[in-house]
Amino acid sequence: MTCTTSLSIYSTLSPPSISRANTCSSSSCSSSSSSFSSSVPVFVALRTKPTCPFVRGTRFSYFEGPKRVRKKTNFGIKAKDMTITEIRPEEEEEYPPLLDPENNSRPRRIALFVEPSPFAYGNLRFSGIWAVMISAFGLPFLGSQALLRYVSGYKNRFQNFIRYLREMGDEVMVVTTHEGVPEEFYGAKLIGSRSFPCPLYQKVPLSLALSPRIISEVARFKPDIIHASSPGIMASTLFLLPVFGALIIAKLLCVPIVMSYHTHVPVYIPRYTFSWLVRPMWLVIKFLHRAADLTLVPSAAIQKDLQAERVAADNKIRLWNKGVDSESFHPRFRSHEMRIRLSNGEPEKPLIVHVGRIGVEKSLDFLKSVMDSLPEARIAFIGDGPYREELEKLFSGMPAVFTGMLGGEELSQAYASGDVFVMPSESETLGLVVLEAMSSGIPVVGARAGGVPDIIPPDQEGKIGYLYNPGDLEDCLSKLKPLLYNHELRETMGIAARQEMEKYDWKAATRIIRNEQYNAAIWFWRKKRAQMLRPVQWLIKLISPSSSQVSYR
Repeated sequence: MTCTTSLSIYSTLSPPSISRANTCSSSSCSSSSSSFSSSVPVFVALRTKPTCPFVRGTRFSYFEGPKRVRKKTNFGIKAKDMTITEIRPEEEEEYPPLLDPENNSRPRRIALFVEPSPFAYGNLRFSGIWAVMISAFGLPFLGSQALLRYVSGYKNRFQNFIRYLREMGDEVMVVTTHEGVPEEFYGAKLIGSRSFPCPLYQKVPLSLALSPRIISEVARFKPDIIHASSPGIMASTLFLLPVFGALIIAKLLCVPIVMSYHTHVPVYIPRYTFSWLVRPMWLVIKFLHRAADLTLVPSAAIQKDLQAERVAADNKIRLWNKGVDSESFHPRFRSHEMRIRLSNGEPEKPLIVHVGRIGVEKSLDFLKSVMDSLPEARIAFIGDGPYREELEKLFSGMPAVFTGMLGGEELSQAYASGDVFVMPSESETLGLVVLEAMSSGIPVVGARAGGVPDIIPPDQEGKIGYLYNPGDLEDCLSKLKPLLYNHELRETMGIAARQEMEKYDWKAATRIIRNEQYNAAIWFWRKKRAQMLRPVQWLIKLISPSSSQVSYR
């Protein structure tokens, strides 16, 4: 019988003497302190976990004296021969080295699980179980056919991301909601999954993305990495179903998984449902993102929030750099005809523009108070969403235009034809529409909340745009009025905003994700897998000492 004791060894300037407090009376594990040579510096306040039943505890004491403390290392001491063998300590995960993009351009197979779909929808017909679910959720007004359109800034992010991944030579498969998506996009294969509308956000289709057909398609694709978007949900975990599906498929296929966080769900919940659901939602978010190998966030503000909630290790929450298509959103698209349309036939009046999803979480009702204070101004809402009908009623009788969804050149013209872009939302994870407005050459007045301050930092405020305190009408008007009524100031700030946006390129942002963040995710995944395999490797080494240990570095 052997007695194994876990000890902690510290280095000192002068090795002190060592004494034994308790000794084992068993002859099978007897040992003396003389077996320790002076080459071992000191043993300090040790706990023992002896396998010998006669040993009640072994303590070592040391004399006080000047010492230099070094990093602690765990050792195992076998009483049989008093040899010391090192035990690998539980190491804190290190920051993986950033790899040179030019030397890590090997084409990969990338499976993207994107929900909601970044592609245009057609008419969705629901029958069978889906019609039953719609009826059960109390949405009979949707009927068996519904036009589901989801307007969101992240749509452009993923379309450009897919485009540039393909240009870099990667094979891309996109699994998304709604079966009516195109067969391909820039050469990427698109797979639509059966969908049903979100009970509390009817224009957003949901899908589990875990059918045998989806699993089979992804398995045949043999991805090197899976990337799932998690925009979240307002009242339940239904909106996270595709993330669950992506996570399960990644575990089944034994491939790394990256999750990107695009909608700050805990901020939305009180606006759509009960505040007490915020904490359970954080628990769901933690569960999902801790299971992922890496989490990507669109802004530093969201990164800080996730780190504060300990959603994942700090070095596993990383920024997805902002980008904008500076050619599609350009001042040259300014159009007098579009301005007439947006101003309801009064192009000479000051024109405020807002582009984006029309949802209650966007704080668009704040603009009603703004317009009450600016009777000469006109406002145009470009976009669609579940809050549109109520917002139209709120602005009834006021000089407001609702265009619905615009795309392509029409959208570019709508941006460039306005005077000022206003963003009242306090829950933007980044605010891609703010980037697009600035790229179109018009100044922005936005709430000092979410990811917008990352776009207009303190040193640039007043040069490329203005920020106001959320909900503060007077502060907002003090920034908005000078821009509306001072053409020279508006033009100067618009030019500066355009020049700033020319620095941000989607291709460069995609290259960083592909060559740095994906490599980091694969590194973390390999390390986690190696840690899980250690018990098996230990058994193999025990049976066959000549077997080499697999390195995870």
